[in-house]
Amino acid sequence: MDVRRSLEQRVGAALGARVVEAAVLGGGDVSEAYRMGLEDGRMVFAKTHRNPPPGFFATEAASLAWLGESGAVRVPSVLAVDDASLVLEWIPEGRRSADVASEAAFGAELAALHAAGAPYFGRVDRAATTSRSLPNEPADSWAEFFATNRLLPLARLAAEASALSDATIAAIEAMAGRLNELGVPAEAPARLHGDLWAGNRLVDLDGHSWLIDPAAFGGHREFDLAMMDLFGGFGPECWAAYDDVAPLADGWQARVPLHQLAPLITHAIKFGGAYVGAVDRALAAAGRLG
Repeated sequence: MDVRRSLEQRVGAALGARVVEAAVLGGGDVSEAYRMGLEDGRMVFAKTHRNPPPGFFATEAASLAWLGESGAVRVPSVLAVDDASLVLEWIPEGRRSADVASEAAFGAELAALHAAGAPYFGRVDRAATTSRSLPNEPADSWAEFFATNRLLPLARLAAEASALSDATIAAIEAMAGRLNELGVPAEAPARLHGDLWAGNRLVDLDGHSWLIDPAAFGGHREFDLAMMDLFGGFGPECWAAYDDVAPLADGWQARVPLHQLAPLITHAIKFGGAYVGAVDRALAAAGRLG
């Protein structure tokens, strides 16, 4: 049985209504996603994975619930989840034009999400996240978390994949050992989306923002902001509203390359190409901090 047919059967069984239409959705590089219509008129979002790591979709479902519990942001409701699939409510998208009100509202909502906080840096359930299954073991400080759960594991993965030079891998490991020297302000752990690029934010027909595909954990709020900056897609009103609600510490923009190291190394492992040089440039910029 092909992947789509198997997913249709699981969705129908879980929701108690036969799938009568299914359309492939693009945009992901890990899972296969579909818009599915049910015989009772409901429309849902469903995705599957040909070889999911243990707990892959359960972790995403838990991440959505954790973000939603903050009361600060909108997330789609989880309708069904199992080892091989996740089914969410369908969010009809509007046109993401230069909507000043939507951008400003999202900036304020994101500040409120971060302020909702986390028990510590990491995840309570210790579940791995991201396409590289990075650990989220609890840590007492941002520096400890970023070193032991992001930079060092990614350096090992890059070495195993021969994705980066020996010199670059050594530089990443050295950076992990001096994070406390780089001027990142000491803050309580924030409640992070964890993979906040523009593609993981939906804007609905009413201009409201929704967050999807989280890799949530307790971390430094500058991490989410650095991810937003990496690929763009967030208007100036978003940034201004965030800073109005939760002013950022001096020098945060200079620290963006440091926080971008994790996604850049991940992309260098997955895609190579220009991301290899981007890792070296981020390392150089981060090395000038402190």
